[in-house]
Amino acid sequence: KDQARGVKHRYRLQSDTEASAKSSPKSKSSQEKNPFEKERNARKVVNAASPLGKQRNSLVDGSENPDLGPVLLKQTRDMMSSGENPKKALELALRATKSFEKCTDGKPSLDLVMSLHVLAALYSNLGQYNEAIPVLERSIEIPVIEDGQTHALAKFAGCMQLGDTYAMQGQIENSILCYTAGLEIQRQVLGETDPRVGETCRYVAEAHVQALQFDEAEKLCQIALDIHSENGAPASIEEAADRKLMGLICDSKGDYESALEHYVLASMAMAANGNEVDVASIDCSIGDAYLSLARYDEAVLAYQKALTVYKSAKGENHPRVASVYVRLADLHNKIGKVRDSRTYCEDALRIYGKPNPGIPSEEIASGLIDIAAIYQSMNDLDQALKLLKKALTIFGEAPGQQSTIAGIEAQMGVMYYMMGSYTDSYNTFKSSISKFRASGEKKSALFGIALNQMGLACIQRYSINEATDLFEEARNILEKEYGPYHPDTLGVYSNLAGTYDAMGRLNDAIEILDYIVDIREEKLGTANPDVIDEKRRLGELLKEAGRVRSRKPRSLVTLLDTSTQIIKDDGIKVS
Repeated sequence: KDQARGVKHRYRLQSDTEASAKSSPKSKSSQEKNPFEKERNARKVVNAASPLGKQRNSLVDGSENPDLGPVLLKQTRDMMSSGENPKKALELALRATKSFEKCTDGKPSLDLVMSLHVLAALYSNLGQYNEAIPVLERSIEIPVIEDGQTHALAKFAGCMQLGDTYAMQGQIENSILCYTAGLEIQRQVLGETDPRVGETCRYVAEAHVQALQFDEAEKLCQIALDIHSENGAPASIEEAADRKLMGLICDSKGDYESALEHYVLASMAMAANGNEVDVASIDCSIGDAYLSLARYDEAVLAYQKALTVYKSAKGENHPRVASVYVRLADLHNKIGKVRDSRTYCEDALRIYGKPNPGIPSEEIASGLIDIAAIYQSMNDLDQALKLLKKALTIFGEAPGQQSTIAGIEAQMGVMYYMMGSYTDSYNTFKSSISKFRASGEKKSALFGIALNQMGLACIQRYSINEATDLFEEARNILEKEYGPYHPDTLGVYSNLAGTYDAMGRLNDAIEILDYIVDIREEKLGTANPDVIDEKRRLGELLKEAGRVRSRKPRSLVTLLDTSTQIIKDDGIKVS
């Protein structure tokens, strides 16, 4: 998400240029007179009164003029608002920051903090995130919490902006650390029940959802709900937003009944406030919950209701309309009406092919990814790959989209594998894995599943040692993220046992398969086909272990579990 993601949640300091102008006679006079003319006049006075070179130089560059910093900062903010010449705005921000630094005399200055925040925002707007991060880290170090609420909230604002900057680089873990630190500062200053704390709780919960950390997200969202329910009027906008997010979290955890309850309450609150388009967005989420519950007729009604509103409010060719077509395509595909599903896909692609001006390209790319998933489920892999490549082109190499791009490439790797193009699958997974590592996603479940799939591609290329390393790394991640009993974790165990067997490590393979059989018997019962298959494999290995140097060669592919598939990049429908 872009830099504006958290503006409405962030406390705005009262030390901006306008406030400074009202409280300082010097600032007022500096705005009435051209600062450069004043600088020249001051130079003449100094030259007449004192020949000291140091004093003369400080007035030549104007950096120690206490009036210059606010003027430059105001000019910078005006240029940012107009969007003109960002490089010139960056130059002004650097000069303003330098001026504030010279005038601080070693004391904590909120004017300097504000200038650093503006400077970092300009760096981020220019895509120079590595320049923005140290600027923001410095802005966090300056305020002293003991000096009062304004200092504390300045530190809070820096933490949140630094979190946003990390998020734009795809470093979700670092961003969550910054958000959490900011939230704790805000709680200390404003109290546990302040509405602004509730908004920040929801904001941090959204970040946890992006990281697929749903338990943490649920806790924070519940705190936000409690705060807004206590402080706000019944059915407030804030409570509706909390309800919608909580519905999304419950949906992601598979608790569809609870999700539906939260969605309906959010829809009622939005309707009471006259937010028709927001109601349509929640109707889409209600349809998703009905679809997950296999209540197809009710899902269709919810989608059609949202479609009518979007067409009326946004126009026939708006991507919001296309997003409902995609949902209807998914629904009809699941109930076996493939022809209707293809028709809805084509309607959505027609809109995405000629979007209205001003529509974010990321919204188009996300729609193409959703449609590709539907074509993949129809086994139309060529069309699915074509759409994913288009989405990849749209996202490009944007620093803030590396995690998303990695997910797209992982899905392409799965499709290449299904088509038998194992070299293409391996190369695509290799690119995906490197992006996951670079973006800080080295501990996510999605990364673990991608490692498992890359391991399968290695097997097909007879790279047994590399496959083993990938399976072992995937096992470590999925054990932590999913636990040892999750089907995806057990699938990786099974694959790892196969590679151990192929490498002659029979005892290791037997130990893993014995564990898998015990778990699957406990969870699935002894008559389950998966249990029977694992017991057969274990029996063969035990038999072979009793034969010294007389193992029978057999295809490694028959030893592997290829059922584990890559999940969708976000795993969630976002309306």
